[in-house]
This record gives sequence, structure tokens and C-alpha cells, in this order.
Amino acid sequence: MADMSKRERLEATIHGEETDRVPVALWRHFPGDDQSPLDLAASTVAFQRQYDFDFVKVTPASSFCVRDWGVEDEWLGNQEGTREYTRQPVAGPGSWQALRPLDPGQGTLGGQLRCLEAIRTAVGEEVPFIQTIFNPLSQAKNLVGRQNLVAQLREEPEAVKAGLETITATTEAFVGAARERGIAGIFFAVQHASRELLSEAEYAEFGEPFDRRVLAAAEGLWLNVLHLHGNRVMFDLLAGYPVQVLNWHDRETPPSLTEGQARFPGAVLGGLRQWETMLRGKPADVYREARDAFQQTGSRRFILGTGCVTPITAPWGNLRAARQAVERG
Repeated sequence: MADMSKRERLEATIHGEETDRVPVALWRHFPGDDQSPLDLAASTVAFQRQYDFDFVKVTPASSFCVRDWGVEDEWLGNQEGTREYTRQPVAGPGSWQALRPLDPGQGTLGGQLRCLEAIRTAVGEEVPFIQTIFNPLSQAKNLVGRQNLVAQLREEPEAVKAGLETITATTEAFVGAARERGIAGIFFAVQHASRELLSEAEYAEFGEPFDRRVLAAAEGLWLNVLHLHGNRVMFDLLAGYPVQVLNWHDRETPPSLTEGQARFPGAVLGGLRQWETMLRGKPADVYREARDAFQQTGSRRFILGTGCVTPITAPWGNLRAARQAVERG
């Protein structure tokens, strides 16, 4: 069949229709560059021009959405490119209640909007791009620390909910502003829908209601991706979220791609191990894993990618192999 545009290919994939090939997308952090909106935009665009993926995931430092509340962090060489938090301003229940909504046009949030504007100018209408949005619980964790968050939501639930209200209102406003910059959707990163961290009842109380408000702000966008981070994920609890694509660590934790496809109506995204294959493997390993993913999914309703961010030290040959794998089929 004739070559499809990136949007045509992705939309057909989401709806289970025939495509000219399987879509593919990888993404990574750009430590150092992610401290400047225009440097992050330039690195993101250069990465896309090198590999020609089917969409661009804009990947700022996770602190971009909480820095204006007083968070401080630094990159210490992590191979994922993620930064370590050196100051988390929420100390106790009173701190949650003292949080005030942020203006998305100002500070670090405003800088991220300028990053999106620069990316849109560079890639035009041909390349869909999506903005990473950390869900309210993930942002709360970055304000107080993972263990502190879990303890406080169990001991001081109303205080934590007050903080989540403020975080959610700010995130809703930011998603609205990002829409005006031409995003195709959001990459909605959820880090606590794991039975290793919370029970399903706890997530239904502290996660889902706030998640759904953010996703409502993204309603009408055509490429919203839900990312379930970690092991023992609450797949079925979140598979009903209003998104078009679902991404999780399918090679490390259930369900498999085949099982996930049967339990989610849109497209599934994954198939490649970020560490064993993309970082430590060889191109032949990438091709082999991609072929297995094609077999699991029948090359329908499937986007080739990793379960999480591609390590910044992954060999370029492995990234090229991922891109070439969808041409080989």
C-alpha cells in the first residue's frame, strides 16, 4: 500500500486498521540540555531528525512541573538521564495546605511552553509531538519523597488530598496551555499504580479521581499515551482511562503485549527492553525482540518502543535497529 503520513499511520494503528508498517517511537532524557527550554527543544528535534520516529515525546526533567513550588535537583550521571532531588519542600500536613496553584505561563512551566513552541516551529505539521505530564501523585512524590508520600496519605489523607487538588488544578491549566502550542496529546506518566506501592483501593482514592481530571483537560487530543511505571501494575484499573495508547514495562511485568491488547481497546506501545536490549544488547537482539512483538500483536494496534525511557548511553546502532525493524517487518 502507499506510504502513509505519521498521523495517518498512528491513527490507523489506534483504530486497528491496516497500515503501511508498524509505527515506532523511542524517547530519552537530555540531561543538562533539559535545564534550558530552547536547548531541550533543539536536542529533541535533532534526535527526531536523526531517527525519524513516528511521534516525538517531549521529555523534560521530572522537576519541570514542581520546581516553581521550591524543588531543587541535579543530575549525578544517572544513565536514564534522570535527576536526583536535593530539596523537597513539603515537610508535613501544613505544607500541603500551603501550596498555591501555579500560573502555567510563568517560571519553569512557562519555559516548557516555550520549548513546545520551538519544537512546533521546527517540525511543523508533519511530526506529531506529545508533552510529558506527570500525574498528580507523581508530582506529590517529587514534592515530599516517595516513602513520605505513602506514609502521609495513610496518616494524613485529607492534607494530602488538599495538595493533590492544588497540583491537579495547576496541571489542568498547563495541559490547556500546551494544547494551544499544538501538541497531539500528552504522555501521562503514572508511577504509583503499582501493587508494590499502594493497594488498588488506595489508588482509586488518591490517584484515579485526580488522573481523570487531568485526562479530561486533554480530551479531544488524538494521541494521548498512558504510561504505567514499575512492576505489578494495576493494568485493569487504569485500562479504562480515556487514552488512545497504553505503555508499560511489558517485558518485565505482566501483562504481556498479547494479554494487554485483549484488555485495552486502543494501541499498545512497547516490546523492547530498555536495559537488556537497548543498552546492553546488539542490533540483532533489537531485531529479534521486535519480531517477537510483531508476532504477539499481529502487527496491529501496536507501536514499537520501550517500556520506559531509552538510556542516554544506548548505542546508536540499537536505536537505528529499532527504526529499521519496522521497515523489515
